[in-house]
Amino acid sequence: MALGDRTGSVGGGAHAVGGFEGPVGAGGGLRASAARHALLPLRLFLGGTFLYAGIHKLTDPAFLSGDGPGSLAQVLDGAGQSAALPALVELAQTGPTGFGIALAAGEIAVGLGTLAGLLGRLAALGGLLISLCLWLTVSWSSSPYYYGNDLPYLMAWVPLLLAGTPSHSLDAAFALRRRRRGRQIFG
Repeated sequence: MALGDRTGSVGGGAHAVGGFEGPVGAGGGLRASAARHALLPLRLFLGGTFLYAGIHKLTDPAFLSGDGPGSLAQVLDGAGQSAALPALVELAQTGPTGFGIALAAGEIAVGLGTLAGLLGRLAALGGLLISLCLWLTVSWSSSPYYYGNDLPYLMAWVPLLLAGTPSHSLDAAFALRRRRRGRQIFG
């Protein structure tokens, strides 16, 4: 196969698909399959982590209490002086219990959407925004910056925002269903 020729055949009953060589009938071979599923581990990790974080916040009585050790109010008090966006911290401090419930609900929605692959880009955008807000408030004072965990989460959402959930997802199943319906002559 000539360099740059992605349609030519490769000897021995193999073919090239999208630059990946593999046996005929293998959908492009092992490398192509790995490329198609490359975001799946990231999806499972981020979706599971956000789902767990949201459930943990809702079931932890200390987190939703108005004050005291382990409460969101205590975390916000500590972050207020060093946050990049102190106005966001002040807004959350006006109603920490309601803000905590909203944060937990958002994390659960993002986690479920990411795991199921339902509205994958929207779920990734939600995860990115939650991570951005946490980085600009709670994690901002981490020094050096890479000790804070919210910045890596923020960056991990970017590939899912760009690519969506193209495999093993409800989004992919709905897209396939729409394509099949488009090909039907009757019904």
